[in-house]
Amino acid sequence: MPLKAQINNSGTHFASIGGFKERDIWWVHIGENVGFEEDGKGSDFLRPVLVMKKFNKRLFWGIPLSTTTKRGKYYYEFTASGKNKVSVALLSQFKLFDALRLVSKYAMIKKNDYEEIRDTLKDLL
Repeated sequence: MPLKAQINNSGTHFASIGGFKERDIWWVHIGENVGFEEDGKGSDFLRPVLVMKKFNKRLFWGIPLSTTTKRGKYYYEFTASGKNKVSVALLSQFKLFDALRLVSKYAMIKKNDYEEIRDTLKDLL
């Protein structure tokens, strides 16, 4: 069975019961994408994603993250709480996710970085 079907048929996942919140960074089954869209890595197509806005226990807006240094108005560099690695929020890849895609919590972004990303997104939109 393809990975997408496995994820979709996985039933109730602890994250879909509300176990995630804004400012969390989760490993997410982001999928295999087309063109310049950001792909997940490995056979499970995983990538860390920042939870920007939680709508309910199943849906959220998220921003995929990268460790590749990128500069410009569509990128925001930060270091997550308790981590030593710099992450880059790929603001142009902002999208809606279902909580069934969540795999495991990775970290949390600092409040001031979250607020700066939120304000930058508002300006971009």
